[in-house]
Amino acid sequence: MSLRGSPATTPEIRTLVRNAKIEIIPTKGHEAQLAEVPAGTTVTITCSPKFGLERTLAATEYAAAVGYTVVPHLAARQVADEATLKEFVRRLEAAAVTNLYVIAGDAAEPAGKYTSSAELLESLAGLDHGLTSIGVACYPEGHPSIPDDVLAEALRAKQPMAHYMVSQLCFDARTLVCWLRAARKAGIDLPLHIGLAAPMETRKLAALSLRIGVGSSLRYLSKQHGLVGNLLRGKAYRPEQVLEGMGADLTSPELNVERLHLFSFNQVAATVAWQQRVAAPTAETTPHS
Repeated sequence: MSLRGSPATTPEIRTLVRNAKIEIIPTKGHEAQLAEVPAGTTVTITCSPKFGLERTLAATEYAAAVGYTVVPHLAARQVADEATLKEFVRRLEAAAVTNLYVIAGDAAEPAGKYTSSAELLESLAGLDHGLTSIGVACYPEGHPSIPDDVLAEALRAKQPMAHYMVSQLCFDARTLVCWLRAARKAGIDLPLHIGLAAPMETRKLAALSLRIGVGSSLRYLSKQHGLVGNLLRGKAYRPEQVLEGMGADLTSPELNVERLHLFSFNQVAATVAWQQRVAAPTAETTPHS
């Protein structure tokens, strides 16, 4: 078996994989997971109701202190008020963190006045901060509780206050491309960071879900074209197949795919091993000595 990607793994795919961001969930002992990430990699730190804003901030400060470029997530529904937002931004500035990914969040009840990411972005725009890049979420396969037209309108509202968008998990290349084409026709021109699930061991993913309360995410995954069923039957999931399936659309200037965001589910060693395998140059592109 080849240690590199398939023949369909183009130089452009290898570059995207090599430069991908890796998402870390700040569970207890996440520092060990972070240590598996190669120097120079951009890491993102999730924000969930299970752990709260403080855990995200502490993990962000730690990752920045040990030399990583860090993109913390900020869930609007966990922000109690503008004072809390100002303190969050102050600590990012103190840690020399200049990139932020803003989401609405999964909290059943908002902690304060912010019920959506657009509302928080409006407050953020009125603050003096050192952020130079802000990302927002997009949903190529829809959202379980938000109609597609509402999602589209929300993305249009957020676009003037953002610099890029990150797609939520999508395992079907054609679905992703069709959604992106429609978004571009609708006037959404934010660069896309493709949200891609890294290689997963199902048992570890299930154990993690019990620890951090992402059972709903597992149910979501089970609907993604039989992904979990295939894993349980021993069929391999190769993340690069999604990118290969996009063909020339992956590098189309009109569609503007800028980067990858790897959902590692804290299976960081497996994520990095896959990344290094796929990003390795092929025999045809390796220079001769």
